[in-house]
Amino acid sequence: MERYESYKGSGVEWIGEIPKEWEVKKLSYCFDNIGSGTTPTSGKSEYYFNGTINWLQTGDLNDGDILNTSKKITQKALYDYPTLRMYPVGSLVIAMYGATIGKTGVLQIDTTTNQACCVLARSNSVNSKFAFYWLNSITKHVISLAYGGGQPNINQEMIRSLKIQLPPSEEQTAIANYLDRKTAEIDALIAQKQRLIELYQEEKTAIINQAVTQGVDPNITFKDTGINCLGEIPEGWEIKKLKYETYKIGDGIHTTPNYISGTGIFFINGMNLSGRKISITENTLSVPIGEYEKYKIDLNVGSILISLNGTIGNLAIYNGEKVIFGKSAAYIEIKEKIYNLFLYYVLQTQYALNYFEDSFSGTTIKNLSLHTLRNTPLPLPSICDQQSIVQLIETEIARVDAKIAKTQRIIELQKEYRTALISEVVTGKIKVSHLLDKEMAL
Repeated sequence: MERYESYKGSGVEWIGEIPKEWEVKKLSYCFDNIGSGTTPTSGKSEYYFNGTINWLQTGDLNDGDILNTSKKITQKALYDYPTLRMYPVGSLVIAMYGATIGKTGVLQIDTTTNQACCVLARSNSVNSKFAFYWLNSITKHVISLAYGGGQPNINQEMIRSLKIQLPPSEEQTAIANYLDRKTAEIDALIAQKQRLIELYQEEKTAIINQAVTQGVDPNITFKDTGINCLGEIPEGWEIKKLKYETYKIGDGIHTTPNYISGTGIFFINGMNLSGRKISITENTLSVPIGEYEKYKIDLNVGSILISLNGTIGNLAIYNGEKVIFGKSAAYIEIKEKIYNLFLYYVLQTQYALNYFEDSFSGTTIKNLSLHTLRNTPLPLPSICDQQSIVQLIETEIARVDAKIAKTQRIIELQKEYRTALISEVVTGKIKVSHLLDKEMAL
């Protein structure tokens, strides 16, 4: 990439040098209107019901074009709240609060906003798409300005005070057009790789489905189970209801325990079950030892845990953790005839998920009942065959996971390249306007 012929100091430490023909301006001098909005009282339906006026929240920001808003407000809300202003197409938006701080968007619709969005509207000196890419390039700097504890914030005055490095108007347009094209190419490649990962995940599911219902011997004969969602299984296999091959199947407490921090004993629900293990997050609450002694369930190590609502069928394997189970976490303590990893994989099959979903018919809330879980038909080969099946599954899944990891790395590198390219171009470290001219001339 070509650099500019000469550079000069910008006078701003974090910006550094800029091309000689560029200038530095405060954002407050670049836009006619920098403002925000508010939130109409959420409990009043007359402000939201059948609303037709766009109302932007930070959750709608996607670091790209804003084509719609997840919520609408009414004309009455606009009338009752003078701070609700309509911002025009082409305006820039940046999130000021919390987890979304620094997220950006370019309005392709007229909209109002809540108080967490800062809107930069109407400029005669700045190409809005150039400014959008510039905002994306300084996300880390914006976040570094934030104040507050768990929910860091910035404010409008901080945004007004930001200094932007500006090339001449025609060059802004050329840079914006170049980045539009290059980022579209990168985004298309990333989308292609993400789709590839989806296909790999589907391949893993197919591996599990086939192995736990058809075994590892391709030459074996099959018999019909008479179960629609299962079909045929190998001769010599049995169909057993899960309750007959387990010591106990149950769920956790249907009440709320007392909480206390720092004990290392946690209250978990179905959302804590993932990737074979109990996942403890910053939102997982701990309980006193007395509550644990009161509500603990004695389980064998290796018992299967499964979520009963939310994401039905999330799974983990119990490893002796000191936890209290909530009502959305069920446990399955298996007998010696079942290899726990075989059951772990059976419960991931499309067959099992279809069986669970059939029990939801006619209900508005999807909850997997203990009755359904206990009566789940289980295709059951010998314990030796179960172990062979698990070995095959894990070998094949490791092969596919290696492909997924390689593809994810490609995505990460493309995202890093995208970020670096935007930063280098909008700060004048590399010159691209001449490249665009050459491409347009071809």
